[in-house]
Amino acid sequence: MMMSVLKGTGIGGSIIVILALVIYLLKTLIAFIAFLTGAVKIMIILAFVALIVGVGLMVLKGLRDRRPPRD
Repeated sequence: MMMSVLKGTGIGGSIIVILALVIYLLKTLIAFIAFLTGAVKIMIILAFVALIVGVGLMVLKGLRDRRPPRD
C-alpha cells in the first residue's frame, strides 16, 4: 500500500516539477523578448535623432555656404 502511494507521488511530483520548469522558461522567454523589444525601440529613437541632427547640420551648412564671401 505504501509503495503505491510513493510511486503515485513520484509521478505526480515529476509532472508538477516539469510544469513549473515550463512556466519558468516561458516567463524568462517573455522577459527576454520584452528586453529585445525595448532595445529595438531605443535604437529606432536614436536613429531618428541622428537623422534629425544630420539634416539640421546640412541645412546650417547650406545656409552658411550660401552667404556671399567677405572681402
